Amino acid sequence: MKITKLSIWNINLKSHETYYMAGNKTCDEVESIIISVDTDSGIKGWGECCPIPHYLPAYAKGITPALTEIAPVIIGSDPVGPEALMTKVNKYLQGHPYAKSPLDIALWDITAKVANLPLYRLLGGQKQKDMPLYHSITCIAPDEMVKIAKEKQKEGITQFQVKLGVDNDWRIDTERLIKIREVIDDGFLVYGDWNCGATPLDAIRTSRAVAHLDIMLEQPCVTLSECASVKQATGLPMKLDEGVYDTKTLLEGHEKGIMDVAALKLSKFGGISAVRDARELCNYFGTKMCIEDTWGSDIATSALLHLGTSCEPSRLLNVCDLSGYVSPRLDKNGPTRKKGKISAPDGIGLGVEPDLDILGKPTVILD
Repeated sequence: MKITKLSIWNINLKSHETYYMAGNKTCDEVESIIISVDTDSGIKGWGECCPIPHYLPAYAKGITPALTEIAPVIIGSDPVGPEALMTKVNKYLQGHPYAKSPLDIALWDITAKVANLPLYRLLGGQKQKDMPLYHSITCIAPDEMVKIAKEKQKEGITQFQVKLGVDNDWRIDTERLIKIREVIDDGFLVYGDWNCGATPLDAIRTSRAVAHLDIMLEQPCVTLSECASVKQATGLPMKLDEGVYDTKTLLEGHEKGIMDVAALKLSKFGGISAVRDARELCNYFGTKMCIEDTWGSDIATSALLHLGTSCEPSRLLNVCDLSGYVSPRLDKNGPTRKKGKISAPDGIGLGVEPDLDILGKPTVILD
């Protein structure tokens, strides 16, 4: 089997509500890059990458030039067994993991379709069907955030990510965490996420003010050393996100004792292959994992769900239904949340097929 063509679409995904994050970052309407990989056997694989602007070292409009650069390696190659081709790709173009992520996803989709199996069967099997979700609460006025938390708890959500840092006022962030923790049932998870936007001082002041509560912190500061100073000063558990994106940073987070949870995002690491490796390292460390991606619709969501369902249940903290936050849905039959949980598709490959009427004509075709 040989790859004959790579098609690329640019589509804007509209968030159901604007997401406000620390550092003047917002997520409202975001460009997603959709790709398809065609083969001479007629089997097609789908991939997606949707970077949030100013969030990670990733740029939606940088994906197509990167794929164009590596097209000579891709076209004519065998797509089955993604690691072999991705090794060649990584030697040809170093770095740019986010741009390679949709390609890796598409290769896994093809490989699973060739095997006539759901993708999770190739990633370790289905170790759990219904996976826990978290809901991300945009950083707005504390009382409005409380309303969202109460509403989502009624819908079955048991894990709540509370965005912090928009006001640059540690006292308002303290109010957010205290008020939301008060309305969420005991034993359910509440964690405050600064998205690297806090100074160690502000993060420590906030965290000490809520240290008497069942609260987890998420990536308060830019560097892992700064995050370590916050945990040392507060003793609260910590989730790392932006600061862990490869083996080296996972090792550093573990060695510093600050990686109680790690966010394994597809585009941050470079696709399913790289996240699968990171998953096994986290399994060894005993680290809980959030299997997700930066943003996206049904393709990215399906890919992360296949990885999540093949995780050891004791190691999986949660997954994310990215497609549930945006419109349009690329596949109306794609996975959706039910009572705070979600399952990977059971169809062959990724189990989703984008609606070509929504996608329209490809922006670029490489052959």
